[in-house]
Amino acid sequence: QVQLVESGGGLVQPGGSLRLSCAVSGNIFSIYVMGWNRQAPGKQRDLIATITSDGSTTYADSVKGRFTIFRDNAKNTMYLQMDSLKPEDTAVYSCYAGTIVGGLTGKSWGQGTQVTVSS
Repeated sequence: QVQLVESGGGLVQPGGSLRLSCAVSGNIFSIYVMGWNRQAPGKQRDLIATITSDGSTTYADSVKGRFTIFRDNAKNTMYLQMDSLKPEDTAVYSCYAGTIVGGLTGKSWGQGTQVTVSS
């Protein structure tokens, strides 16, 4: 089992930056991929960035070039650096971890953190 706790959300002006953190505990060696999703009010949850155990990353077109996903393995923490924020980035951001244990895959989620981009 893996536990995830996000932090770092808040209110920021358009064009500003925020860094979200996702602290990981539990069976971290079972993790093969981690990522960030976001869900705006009245909209579906979207996958916006992923990072695999070998460090490969992917980004949704909506955030490519503005957001950066990275990990600090020594701190068991994943981050999402968000720059050049836009009002349409306003959403609840959640991190997740994909795991494999005994050949069975699973997914763990954090509780989510609110990001609001507004002047």
